[in-house]
Amino acid sequence: MGFGDLKSQPGLQVLNDFLGDRSYIEGFVPSQADISVYEALGKAPAANLAHALRWYNHITSYQSQKDSLPGVKKPVGSYGPAGSAPAPAAANADEDDDDDEDLFGSDDEETKALKAKRLADYEAKKAKKPALIAKSNIILDVKPWDDTTDMDAIEKAVRSVATDGLLWGASKFVPVGYGIRKLQISCVVEDDKVSVDFLEEEITKFEDLVQSVDIAAFNKV
Repeated sequence: MGFGDLKSQPGLQVLNDFLGDRSYIEGFVPSQADISVYEALGKAPAANLAHALRWYNHITSYQSQKDSLPGVKKPVGSYGPAGSAPAPAAANADEDDDDDEDLFGSDDEETKALKAKRLADYEAKKAKKPALIAKSNIILDVKPWDDTTDMDAIEKAVRSVATDGLLWGASKFVPVGYGIRKLQISCVVEDDKVSVDFLEEEITKFEDLVQSVDIAAFNKV
């Protein structure tokens, strides 16, 4: 298991894919697992690795309190997807040739015909199923410039962002410190229509009110 070399493009791609449907490396809150991977990464991923970049920017906001995050920091190789180890060497593959024979038996004409029929039946069955609309539940942290910023105006501005596939949900004001509060607001989006980047770009256009936007949680519905 693991991400591999996080300084390489393949390792970064594994991390990006892993975070495609997760907000954190482990669980549903930032932890020492995130700090371990963050420190191994060293710098922000490229913009084309949107999931990894979103996670990196979010964990950056916790650097001042990283030592107090829950969990026990383990080596970075302890985290990541299962089954990402390199493929076995060719020599080992040769030894297992007999075990890796076609699961349906020898490739005679009858077996080939049977496989073709099963494949056709599977494709026909899949075609009859209605297409599922992939959705995500996202919680955003919208931070003002200071304690004099009108938080009600921020919420009104955020909710004014409207597009097909976006539904705003519950919100609340959360104290940050020194009299400053942030807006925490949830939304449900259709993945094919609305991206995290779109939400961040649209909200930060209200530059007189909004200092920054962070992803507090990201979960598939």
